[in-house]
Amino acid sequence: MTNLRHYPSAALLLSGALILTACSEKPDTPAEKAAAAAVPGAPPGGPADVAAKNAPASDVKEKNELVEFAYSYPAEAAQIPGLAAWLDNDRATQRDALVSAARRDQAAADKEGFPYYAHSHLQKWQRITSTPRFLSLSAEIETYMGGAHGMQTFDTLVWDRNRAKRLKPLDMFASGEAFDKAVNDDLCAAIERAKAARGVEWVRDGSPFGKCPSAAAQTVWLGSSDGRYLDRLTIAIAPYEIGAYAEGSYKINLPMSQAIVHAVKPEYARDFLPTK
Repeated sequence: MTNLRHYPSAALLLSGALILTACSEKPDTPAEKAAAAAVPGAPPGGPADVAAKNAPASDVKEKNELVEFAYSYPAEAAQIPGLAAWLDNDRATQRDALVSAARRDQAAADKEGFPYYAHSHLQKWQRITSTPRFLSLSAEIETYMGGAHGMQTFDTLVWDRNRAKRLKPLDMFASGEAFDKAVNDDLCAAIERAKAARGVEWVRDGSPFGKCPSAAAQTVWLGSSDGRYLDRLTIAIAPYEIGAYAEGSYKINLPMSQAIVHAVKPEYARDFLPTK
């Protein structure tokens, strides 16, 4: 995806095609908690239960001379009321931030007499895996804020069905330090192989691009090969983290080692399965 022209008035912004598919609530509010409990508490086969089970994927798109905005998430997420509420709130937050920055930069461009190029935020959540307890999602985000080029970043979340709670993968580990200790040797070796595959020699000299990154500081995606246990791990690394922009981003698949499983908090340990 690429990122992006001139916006003459607020009327154009309102004319953008904006399709909203669900309500918005602030994260971790009583409303979100109530939404999370709506389906389990509803009478079997009741309207709320049926509506949640049949909720379609959400795909919001808006494009005009000020901004280009897109935000989508899959049906599996839409069918969990608490998760859908959080995603809708996040969508509104991301759009508001984009529009605010775009209006500011457009006003500056008009004042200084140089062209304004539409800002963009394009975000797509995808299902990584669904187990009896967890729904794991990954997001790839493309943004453009008027510079020489756009930027790619990543996001992640895991929904715990047992607790009707949204988690980051690192929430499931004893600490970021424990995760790093379990992962970083495998990560550094895998980065070196990935760079070599692109014809890039990785010189480990302590320079900004010559250091192995903290795995905990990157985006962690958790997956499953059998739909029962979490036994797959990907570290998504954005441009500029371990190389120049032209080098691009990296998605490093790592084995779910025994050391990683040992770093998991006791309440989640039974849901992980080592593959190494």
